[in-house]
Amino acid sequence: MTRNGGSAPATSGFAPLRHATFAVLWMATVLGNTGSFMRDVASSWLVTDLSGSPAAVALVQAAGTLPVFLLAIPAGVLSDILDRRRFLIALQLVLASVSATLMVLSHNDLLSVGSLVGLTFLGGIGAALVGPTWQSIVPELVPKSELKSAVALNSLGINIARSIGPAAGGLLLAAFGAALTYGADVLSYLVVIGALLWWKRPPHADDALSEQFLGAFRAGLRYARASRPLHVVLWRAAMFFAFSSAVWALLPLVARNVLGGDAGFYGILLGAVGAGAILGALLLPRLRALAGQDGLLLGAAGVTALVMVALALGPPQWAAVVILLLLGAAWIVALTTLNGAAQAILPNWVRGRGLAVYLTVFNGAMTAGSLGWGAVAEVLGVQPTLAVGAACLVAAALVAHRTPIPAGDSDLTPSSHWPEPILAEPVPHDRGPVMVLIEYRVDPASRPAFLRAIHRLAEERRRDGAYGWGITEDTADPARLVEWFMVESWAEHLRQHRRVSRADADIQQEMLALHQGPEPPVVRHFLAIRPVRG
Repeated sequence: MTRNGGSAPATSGFAPLRHATFAVLWMATVLGNTGSFMRDVASSWLVTDLSGSPAAVALVQAAGTLPVFLLAIPAGVLSDILDRRRFLIALQLVLASVSATLMVLSHNDLLSVGSLVGLTFLGGIGAALVGPTWQSIVPELVPKSELKSAVALNSLGINIARSIGPAAGGLLLAAFGAALTYGADVLSYLVVIGALLWWKRPPHADDALSEQFLGAFRAGLRYARASRPLHVVLWRAAMFFAFSSAVWALLPLVARNVLGGDAGFYGILLGAVGAGAILGALLLPRLRALAGQDGLLLGAAGVTALVMVALALGPPQWAAVVILLLLGAAWIVALTTLNGAAQAILPNWVRGRGLAVYLTVFNGAMTAGSLGWGAVAEVLGVQPTLAVGAACLVAAALVAHRTPIPAGDSDLTPSSHWPEPILAEPVPHDRGPVMVLIEYRVDPASRPAFLRAIHRLAEERRRDGAYGWGITEDTADPARLVEWFMVESWAEHLRQHRRVSRADADIQQEMLALHQGPEPPVVRHFLAIRPVRG
C-alpha cells in the first residue's frame, strides 16, 4: 500500500502507521536498529577490554561514522537512480555478513583492535549506503500530508531501538558474551530482509530521461552548491554535532573509568539515552510550538552541555542514568529539528542526494569530533575534556543561533509550466552543452525590482541543472535584457522542465509582471557545434 489514504491531513503523529507498508517497514527497522545498537555496545565495550586508550575507543566510534562521511553522497545518487527496494535488500545482506564475521571471530577469541576497527568500518560503509535510501522511500509510503509525521516516527523508532538495544546488548554481553550479541544482530537483519521482500514496490516505467550515475552525481552537487537553505541547515548541523560528539566519543570510558560500571551498566546508560529520546519525541510538537526551530536547537545544545559537565563531575551511577535521559531528549530534539528542516527544503527529484549531503556533514562532524576529542582526552584526561567540550558547544550554539533555520514552507512540487522547446529536428539527449537565452523588455524604472527577482531565479536555475548563469543588456536598447544559462546536455535541460517547482513559478510570475510588450519573453535554445576537422 503506497501513497494511499488520500490527501486528508493527518489527525495525529501516529497517522502514518495506518498504512500497512509503512507500518511493517517501520516495525522491521525498529528491530533492525535494535540489533545494530546491540552490536555497537558489544564493539564499544570490547575495545575497552582490548585497549584502555581513549584514542583507541574514539577510533572505533570514528570507524563507524567515517564511511558515511565519505560515501553518503554517492549513496544518495544510487538511492535516486536505482530500485530502492532491491538496493536495500542487498545492503542488509552485506551488513548481516559483517556481524556474522564479528560473531565468528569473537567466538574463537580472534578479535583485535585492528579487526574490530576494520569490521566496524565495513559496517559503516553499509550504513552509509542504507541511510539516504531509507529516508528517500518515506514519501513513497505515506501521503504528502503525513510526511513530517512519518519522519518524526522514524526518529522515534530509532530511539525506541536505542532504548532497548543497548540495554539488551549490555545484558547479553555480560551474561553470554559478544558472540551471542553479534548473533542477535544477524537475526535482526533477516527480519528486515523479510519485510523488504514482502513489500511489493510498484515498478517504475522506463524513462528516456533517467539519470546515469556521473550525471546524477554532478546534478546533486550543483544543487547542494546553489541551495542557500541547505547551506544553513548544514552549517547548523556541523556546529552542533562537532562539539556534542565529545560525549559519544568518551562515553564508554566514562562508564568504565569515571563511573566504575561494567558492560551491563554501559548498556543501561545507552538505554537511558534512548528512553529520554522517546520522551523528547513525544514532547517535541509542544516544545516546537513554544520555542520554534531555532529555540529548540539552542535549548538542545544547552542541555547537552549541562550533561557533559555533570558527567565530568563523576556522579553516582543512578544519577548518571537520569542525566543521560536528558541527553537523549536533547539529542532527539536536535536530530529531528535538523532532519525535518532538510526534508522540508528538498524537492523529490534530488531528495536522496540532498539528504546524503546532510548525512555527510553530520557524520563528518561526528567523525572529526570523535577523533579530536579522543586526542584531547589523551592529553587532558576524560573529565576535563568533557568540560572543555561543553564550553565549546555552548559558544558554537550561540554563534550558530544568529543564522535562522529555514522554515521549509515553499511549494516544491513540479509546476510543469514550461512549454516544450521548439525543434527543427529531434535533438540527441547526449548533445550539449546547451545555452538558453530568454529576452525580456523592462522599463528602466522597473529594472531594480526585476533584477532582484531574476537573481532569486538564478539560484533556482543553478539548483535545477545550470552550471553558468548571467543577465546582460543590449547596448543599443537598454530596455532589452537577455538572461542566459548553460546546461551540460539536452537531456539535462529537459529534466529542468520537470524540476521547476511552483515556488519557482511564483518568482517567474513576478518577473513577467515587469516584462513589457504584448508577447511573452522570447526563449531560444542553442546547441554547441563540434569543430570540423580536416
